[in-house]
Amino acid sequence: MRPKPNTPPKQEEKQDYGDFEEVVDENEKKPQTQMGQEAPVRARLPRQGEKIGTVIQRLGGNRMLIKTNDGKTINARVPGRFKRSMWLRLNDVVLIETWENDEEKADIIFKYSSGAINQLRKRGLLSNVDAF
Repeated sequence: MRPKPNTPPKQEEKQDYGDFEEVVDENEKKPQTQMGQEAPVRARLPRQGEKIGTVIQRLGGNRMLIKTNDGKTINARVPGRFKRSMWLRLNDVVLIETWENDEEKADIIFKYSSGAINQLRKRGLLSNVDAF
């Protein structure tokens, strides 16, 4: 192999392209978001047989006590398909699906994010749940 000749690096030529100014189309509407304000969130609403509730106590394993909108306390579990993807703590707002043959037991099927919780409050669905 031949060693490369020692040549100085090429200096890039600086070209003057002139002054630029931002072209703004006055007809184009910009989104009305301010600092700290997020875009609207679509929250999943309860369907038939589903209720919104808050985790009030963890019982161990995948079981928890949930207080629903009705004021009832329900023993709920996290199904196996959600065990590793859904991590719950006290005062988390969740969506539960009650069992057909036992109304005092349910499966936790969804955890609401903070943006979705705000949307549910605006719609009046979290008025009876004391969370946060």
